[in-house]
Amino acid sequence: MSSRDRRHLFLPVLCALLALGYLAPHDASGDTPPDPGAEVARLYERASDATQRYEAGLRASRAQRREAERLERRLAEERRVLATYRADLGRIASAQYRAGAGLPYTARLLLADDPEGLLRSQHAANQADLAVTNALGRAQRAERRLAEGERTAAKVSRTLARRADELGKLKTRIENQLRDAQQRLERQAETSVTAGKCRGAVRLGNAGSPARTGRPWMTPVRSYTLSAGYGGQGDRWANRHSGQDFAVDTGTPVRAIGAGRVIRVGCGGAYGIEVVVRHDGGYYSQYAHLSAPAVDQGDRVQAGDWIGQSGSTGNSTGPHLHFEIRLTPYYGSAVDPGPWFAERGVVL
Repeated sequence: MSSRDRRHLFLPVLCALLALGYLAPHDASGDTPPDPGAEVARLYERASDATQRYEAGLRASRAQRREAERLERRLAEERRVLATYRADLGRIASAQYRAGAGLPYTARLLLADDPEGLLRSQHAANQADLAVTNALGRAQRAERRLAEGERTAAKVSRTLARRADELGKLKTRIENQLRDAQQRLERQAETSVTAGKCRGAVRLGNAGSPARTGRPWMTPVRSYTLSAGYGGQGDRWANRHSGQDFAVDTGTPVRAIGAGRVIRVGCGGAYGIEVVVRHDGGYYSQYAHLSAPAVDQGDRVQAGDWIGQSGSTGNSTGPHLHFEIRLTPYYGSAVDPGPWFAERGVVL
């Protein structure tokens, strides 16, 4: 196995080691604990990164196991060819013994009825001997080379499995930290809603980098499951459902769907903590049941800027984002967001 192949094999190990360093547990300095909103956003990023690196480590480990199996199959084939060559060599030796009965070659040549035929036979035997000897040498060298490669692949596979285990434990630890931060964020959000006053924007900063892509419109969350849709009926609503619900965990960063200005940040009533944005085209977007706002009234936003974090405040039965497209800033002017997004090249 070449040095280039070995570098290729050990690259996933290096990635795993970098992940362990990059994802070292956070140690907040000072006596003041971090804002739970920013902490949740930061932990989301860490959990996502840890999950991706963990899965990459598993894929690399599986690839190395497949490579080891491929080498073993090649080795088995070389051994089969080697056995064939050895059998041929044995048959040649037996034939020579029977032909000469142990006599020296010169004596056999003198006693032969057909000396020329014996010469041709001896030449063929010598060529066969040479071919078998060369084949044996090649097979033995291949066996040593493949055995070394197999040992290297097995070593890398063991290393990757160990790193994957370490990353799995790290992932679990981050998820536990995330659950704790989510609970603190929920308690803080309920306090704000009860008081009817938001604590002010939670500036996520580096904890959650804006998801700008250059597109003018996008969905309000990156990854989601659609739950209650526009126009639905049920015991939870006095009238038809006025928006589209996105099922996401508490603290999930919510982003502006397009450029505009924040005209409302509210912290009371049925929608709990909500943000309303007026867009340049005259439409309005509403983001409700948040656990924290990431903007203040009057802020200018671009598509993809973080504007809040999902939650379950107000009239809500569980964590999700209630989203509306409105003709005015007020309840009752909502339109179906599905076709509205489709007209702008966004599929929910």
